[in-house]
Amino acid sequence: MKVTVYGPGCARCQKTAEIVQQTLEARGIPIELEKVSDYTAMAVAGVMSTPGVALDGKLVSTGKLPTVAEIESWLA
Repeated sequence: MKVTVYGPGCARCQKTAEIVQQTLEARGIPIELEKVSDYTAMAVAGVMSTPGVALDGKLVSTGKLPTVAEIESWLA
């Protein structure tokens, strides 16, 4: 699964990438993690506030740290 984390590299963005990666790997889902900090690319993806997260190209979260329960709901 390709996971894209959008953000300028702030602590919240780094923590988001960490939480998503740990949650998916704990479920046995191999991931390819991509971090995007280019503001134009973020706007094109529809991210208006960071951090943003996309799974396989589908934007699933913006502007907050996701919880483990939220991440698991994205997989349903």
